[in-house]
Parts: sequence; structure tokens; C-alpha cells
Amino acid sequence: MWIDVKQNTDEWFGMRVGKITSSKFSTIMANEGKAFGNPAVEYAEKLALERVTGKRDESASLSSKYLDRGHELEPDALKLYEFEQLCTVTNGGFNTNGENINGLDGNLGDSPDGVVLEDNGSVEVKSVIPKTHWKRLKKGGIDTSYKWQIQGHIWLGNYDYCDFVSYCPEMPDGKRLFVERVLLDVDMITRLNKRIIQFELMIEKNIEILKS
Repeated sequence: MWIDVKQNTDEWFGMRVGKITSSKFSTIMANEGKAFGNPAVEYAEKLALERVTGKRDESASLSSKYLDRGHELEPDALKLYEFEQLCTVTNGGFNTNGENINGLDGNLGDSPDGVVLEDNGSVEVKSVIPKTHWKRLKKGGIDTSYKWQIQGHIWLGNYDYCDFVSYCPEMPDGKRLFVERVLLDVDMITRLNKRIIQFELMIEKNIEILKS
């Protein structure tokens, strides 16, 4: 289910309370096949607290010059993407997995940076410094640290693809934007779904502790 809400607003943050979001899928998939690592354990505790209190846990909120840069440059990146790809990008909004899908009762959430109107695509933008952009230009392909998030966009939003976009305004014309199209990977989604169900059990155990 797609909700037309502006990202990083109070309403958007409220929709994310207690939900496992795609931005944390890589944290959950770390150590796949083994016990969850400390970052995933702490994330499960955070979500359990949010579900019991109904309030956003802001204690672990991150802020840095790189995150601020990303938010500030994202509109410019999307405009250049629209120009080069000859398409129209609208608000990414917020996707949930509905009710009783994958046995998770609507506890998943996802927010792509944009939705491509012409062909049911999604966009994930990373506004980066020249050093990072250089690596992507030379290596090609998406940054593997975002591969689970991007699959989450396609899966939860039921999109046909997700374009991974790297943007750096300091680069010369013609090299400021790097775009890599990613399609649904059924094997990755099967593994992701299995791991998330295990993660959900950890959240539920934490909820039992809070309510006991």
C-alpha cells in the first residue's frame, strides 16, 4: 500500500514507528545464516520499544554533514535524473506491506526517494563527495551496502525496477550522475523474507520483556 506523504516530516516519521524499514535491511541481513549481530539486536530493541509506547525512539537519530548534504542535494539530483532519463519523478512517499503479507502483519515500511511515473519505477539517490563518486564511476554497478534496501524498494512498492543514482555536483558535466538499473532478484527476496521473519521473532521477545 502506497501513501502519498512527504519524507522527513513528522507525519512520515510517525508512519515509520515500530516498522522494519528497508533502510535497515542490510543490518538485518548481516551475518546471514548466523546469529544477528549487535546492530540488528539493538534495532530490534528500538522497534520493540516503539511498538509498546507508540512513540518514535529518537535516541539513536543520526545527523552529520554527509546526511545533510544528501538531503540538500537530492532535489538537484532528481532534476538531472529526469532530464537525462526523459522521465517524470514524483514523491516517493511511504510503502507498507499491507496486512498479513509474508506473515508480518503490515510491520514493514519502505520509502524510495522517488517514483517514476512513466513506467512504474523507483529511484534511490545518494548525493556523495567526489571520492565516493569516482569509485562508482570506475567500478560500475550499485554500492553493495545498498543492495538490500534497493531490493526492498522493488519488493514492497511492487515496482518494475529501482534506479540507483549517485550524484556529485563537483564533477564535470556529463559525469555528475551515475545510474544503475536494478531489477527484482527473487532469490534475494526469498532470503530477505526468511531473515525478516526471524528478526520479527526477536522483536516480539523484546516486547514480552517490556510488557512482563
